[in-house]
Amino acid sequence: MESKFFLNHQETKLTREIFNQYYSPQLVDQAYKKSIESIQALNQKICKGNQFLGWIDLPEKQNFESYKKISSEFSNFDVIVSIGIGGSYLGIRAIYESLKNPFKKTKPELIFAGHHLSSKYLVELLEYLKDKNFALIVISKSGTTTEPAIYFRFLFKELIYHFGEKEIQKRIIVITDEEKGILRKLARHYNLISEVIPDDVGGRYSILSPVGLVPLSIVGIQIEDLIKGAKQMKNKIQHNTTIETNPALSYAMYRLLNYWNSKEIEFIATYRPELFYFLEWWKQLFGESEGKNFKGIFPASGIFTTDLHSLGQWIQEGKRNIFETIIDIENDVEIKIFSNVDDSDGLNYLENKSLNYINRIALQATRIAHVEGGVPNFTIQIPELNEFYLGNLIYFFEYSCAISSLNLDVNPFDQPGVEAYKTNMFRLLKKPGFI
Repeated sequence: MESKFFLNHQETKLTREIFNQYYSPQLVDQAYKKSIESIQALNQKICKGNQFLGWIDLPEKQNFESYKKISSEFSNFDVIVSIGIGGSYLGIRAIYESLKNPFKKTKPELIFAGHHLSSKYLVELLEYLKDKNFALIVISKSGTTTEPAIYFRFLFKELIYHFGEKEIQKRIIVITDEEKGILRKLARHYNLISEVIPDDVGGRYSILSPVGLVPLSIVGIQIEDLIKGAKQMKNKIQHNTTIETNPALSYAMYRLLNYWNSKEIEFIATYRPELFYFLEWWKQLFGESEGKNFKGIFPASGIFTTDLHSLGQWIQEGKRNIFETIIDIENDVEIKIFSNVDDSDGLNYLENKSLNYINRIALQATRIAHVEGGVPNFTIQIPELNEFYLGNLIYFFEYSCAISSLNLDVNPFDQPGVEAYKTNMFRLLKKPGFI
């Protein structure tokens, strides 16, 4: 079964004619031509930021034997602490949280650190680890990014305190630059297990590299299926210039057409709470890639139906500068509504209907209401939530994001604005060289 893609509430294959029903045919032609130019620039590696196109071929470049070896050595710990921020954090958490059972403790448990500067979180994490058999994965190209560097300093000391220096080699994995940086130096000094963040892959495009695959394989995620899903999507879209069969092209056109129509906020939603962190990953991917030169679509997200009871009113009747993207998952665990003799809650009319059926009816009803209220919709429908289809989604969004950013004539792969807060923070903290 393949993923499906729909415009508004027309659950039929996307065509130029369907686009023409909702947008000016002249604008549709312009959006198509612009998107094709961006795809060609990507494929020919002549686009802005072309030194960071290594992510395109990551599905073909994985050493699963290396990952299996690492996994076998680290899977018996109670806790694995993954230390990283941005692209060295969100992608891992997106996949992990999408697939794990929130009510079941697994071994090893994956905990995240170094993605903020909360002292309370750090103190409570150190307390939690006191009686745990734990190991660390530290992920950073430079090793000097403030948030993970601070957390690693404390956790490295805690590891030595509990287990001694002789255990360092058995309890730390370093994922960093191949040649330079403080973490590469540390890996050489202690002869640590290490993997490489490719030079030509930026952080927010790195989930299908060792950055994501090493920690995910340790906690039992089927990373080969993840890569198979990504590879299937890559083969479908990379050299495809047809609207009907290239969903990345259709999605990039949809975003550009809405942007040209003064809709500058994209609200992505799903009806499955497991995808909360996947949407957080999506926000970083698109926000950090597009938001440059006073251009870009603002990425926002929500979990429905939960957020229909908080943001639903604004989406339905607020300012019409918004468009919507929905991730719809067809299948879920089956549990059916049963009949009660006392029908005071008024639910007996739902007898024998599954909760997933009701949830997806809520999706259809909301989509109709939003479209009628002036909010365009694009639905991405996947058959089920598993590694294969998550790999599908990851590659789809990465490729779409690159096209969309190039459509706005910005570099999809840098983030110069992120340095502004760092420079000010270092100056205020009186860091040497910034005073």
